Amino acid sequence: MTFPTFAAWAATYGKVYNGDEAVREQIYNANLKWIEENQDSIDFQIGPNQFADLTNDEFRAQYLTLKPQGEPNEAHLGTHTYSGAELPDEIDWSTKNAVSPVKDQAQCGSCWAFSAVGGLEGRHAIARNELKQFSEQQLVDCDHNGDEGCNGGLMDTAFQYLQGSRGVCSEESYGYKGRGGTCQEKSCDIALEAKAITGYKDVDATEEALQEAVSEGPVSVAIDASGMFFQLYTGGVFKSKLCGSNLDHGVLAVGYGTDGGDKYWKVKNSWGTTFGEKGYIRMLKGKGGKGQCGILTGPPSYPVISASDVTV
Repeated sequence: MTFPTFAAWAATYGKVYNGDEAVREQIYNANLKWIEENQDSIDFQIGPNQFADLTNDEFRAQYLTLKPQGEPNEAHLGTHTYSGAELPDEIDWSTKNAVSPVKDQAQCGSCWAFSAVGGLEGRHAIARNELKQFSEQQLVDCDHNGDEGCNGGLMDTAFQYLQGSRGVCSEESYGYKGRGGTCQEKSCDIALEAKAITGYKDVDATEEALQEAVSEGPVSVAIDASGMFFQLYTGGVFKSKLCGSNLDHGVLAVGYGTDGGDKYWKVKNSWGTTFGEKGYIRMLKGKGGKGQCGILTGPPSYPVISASDVTV
């Protein structure tokens, strides 16, 4: 197994250090050793991705800041339970003009905002046959309804906030900065009227319910992304037995399918296209219990969008 030198790896990822190159190189080399020792024990791929210069503790602190689930709020429309309907064997909303390009939250604990916005973009695209890109920065700066910008938040409270906001800002008019700032909601271009967000639904903690919900559109999900296997994932169906259910990261389930006998959920992450499979991770489907990395238990949720403009 051949890996790039630290200098070559740093150049590939555009890493710039301020005097701690030696420390980062030491961590990088330790991670390479860990990869060599563990690759043969799994049948998905791990390698020196953009997080290879971080210890696992540093990785968790910088990127995994999902807040614990609270009680359902007034925007809650109930729970999606499996209807018993026959469901498609596979679906991928990223190929159906319902998923925006992979984005990068940078060193800001805003995974919850990217997950919520991804769900909103997808459900809007399906309801109105038009894919728009909405602003994560609006949530980071303006949503203080229990959410804390770069210090973490929750998708359900983001949906509630947007329902009561001036409206959902466009990404173009309120671009992502990777840090918190002053709320600019009053001056942004509104891409979706707030009244169009009827509310949100949680999804029952079963494989069938989540499969049905994803067959209808992208779903925001919470997972445990804290393990080294997840940190250094580069491809394949992720089925680490060491992945628990201590939910700390918000992502977006955009489809499901089968690869070589392994059923998987296709999940859009917010760590840029250099993570995993061009920004995606395929996670084992059909594991039972709480699901792979707790994917069934967040609970998963999605916003409900009206099919036409709403007038006040």
